[in-house]
Amino acid sequence: MDAKRSCHAEASIELLLAPEVAWDVAMDWERQSRWMLFTRVWGTENDGVGVGGGVAARTSVGGIGFTDDMVITHWDPPRECTVKHLGKLVRGTGTFAIEPLVFCGVDRETSVFGSTFTWSEDVVPPLGRLGAFAWPMVRPVFEAMMRISLRRLVKEANA
Repeated sequence: MDAKRSCHAEASIELLLAPEVAWDVAMDWERQSRWMLFTRVWGTENDGVGVGGGVAARTSVGGIGFTDDMVITHWDPPRECTVKHLGKLVRGTGTFAIEPLVFCGVDRETSVFGSTFTWSEDVVPPLGRLGAFAWPMVRPVFEAMMRISLRRLVKEANA
């Protein structure tokens, strides 16, 4: 990836799920299809598990779309998974990170344990310099779609 042309987007949400449970929900690739906007996701190589595992995502609106093939480059359950986007349209990396979170109560018995789920993308935009030039206008829309997807994840996981 060309670091000079890489564009970053990120969204986070708090989940009332222990990190291990949040990991199981997030890494269920087919289940992502129910919460990720406009996208159907499935595991390919090694069912999308572990370094070298494969994932594919078909993103489309109104029948027009593309398939994003990815390979897992970092796998650290229940903390982090990074994929490398292999396509011509989408290149770069995407990361799901999960951190433990404690919603403090009066004492240990009344505290609630959860996690913070962060989805980040570091991509080289298509269309070269034009894509990089447009990124400041595209990024807020892309991050809004990420946040909507994460709110759908909360509903999907009852978290």
